[in-house]
Amino acid sequence: MTNTSSLPLFLASVMLISLTGVMMPGPVTALTIIRGTRRSEVGALIAVGHGIIEALIILLIYLGFSRYFRLPVVRISVGLAGGLFLLWMGFQMFRTRAKLDDQQKQLSQSSVVAGLTLTAANPYFYLWWATIGTALLTGARSFGAGGVVAMGVTHWVCDFSWLYLLSFVVFKSRQLWTYNVHRVVFSICAALLAGFGVWFLYSAAQLAVTAG
Repeated sequence: MTNTSSLPLFLASVMLISLTGVMMPGPVTALTIIRGTRRSEVGALIAVGHGIIEALIILLIYLGFSRYFRLPVVRISVGLAGGLFLLWMGFQMFRTRAKLDDQQKQLSQSSVVAGLTLTAANPYFYLWWATIGTALLTGARSFGAGGVVAMGVTHWVCDFSWLYLLSFVVFKSRQLWTYNVHRVVFSICAALLAGFGVWFLYSAAQLAVTAG
């Protein structure tokens, strides 16, 4: 990645690139919407779990392990495990879409752990960091260790801000949700999780055939 003339300009580019990634719909977005119906701050907790995995990934890339994230065996393994996990989550969510007590029981589980788990189960998360993320980290290293830390914090703040805003808006608008709206939203989010699960499995199988 071409370096910019100053750290603030570089961090501004990190912010723009990060926002385009975090605002794309995905499993973490679906989870934030669902749990946002009960707690306004749940997006912040999910972002903490997401950030724990990201901090580990940044450290590994900094130490030179980014090439391993692109290995077919790693991408296939994560894709299969993540795909099955998301299919299970989507099924469970769809099954309890009309049962508020069951949903409340699920929502009481740690959102930090949920954010960590969904992030770790997403093979495209690793691919993003092995490509775009590595390019950002390369630029950050020219500013020293402080630049790397600043890049990581800036990226995470973008994740945190978007997920918190999303859960806050969902929570504040929940009074407008009728029972039918509630069921439709949960059904859509369940379908989104299951759809990503199928896509992860398909991509893993396709990669396995190609690699084989």
